Amino acid sequence: MNLDGWFLWFILFWVFVLITLMGIGGFFMFRKFLKALPKQDGKSDLDWQNYYLDKTIHLWNDESKELLNELVSPVPELFRQVAKEKIAGKIGEIALKEKAKSISHDLIIKGYIQATPKRDHKFLRKKLDEMKIDVSPYEQYFE
Repeated sequence: MNLDGWFLWFILFWVFVLITLMGIGGFFMFRKFLKALPKQDGKSDLDWQNYYLDKTIHLWNDESKELLNELVSPVPELFRQVAKEKIAGKIGEIALKEKAKSISHDLIIKGYIQATPKRDHKFLRKKLDEMKIDVSPYEQYFE
């Protein structure tokens, strides 16, 4: 079988596409693997996230869940659930530190800002502006 002409380019194109897609998938799998590795205290980031979610699940009401869902709506559908869990874990951590009786809008916004990577703060500010939420009381958390 002789590989020349368009068929050779077709095969090379698919080799490139498959290697690229496997590299992207491997990158995200490796990041998940790093989050699952135990830290000095014997628990991983994911363990702590689940701990905070379990300890504060009873503090969430329908209104606070709706606000969290609205805040994560700009996140692409594929990553939305993971982002929501990470943000809820951070909100739970803050709620436990502050000994909150329920998850308030203030806690949600603080946790959302702290759980969001700095590179995405521009989009976060835009979303909060769209929702007509004043960010001036939360400026310290953007740093």
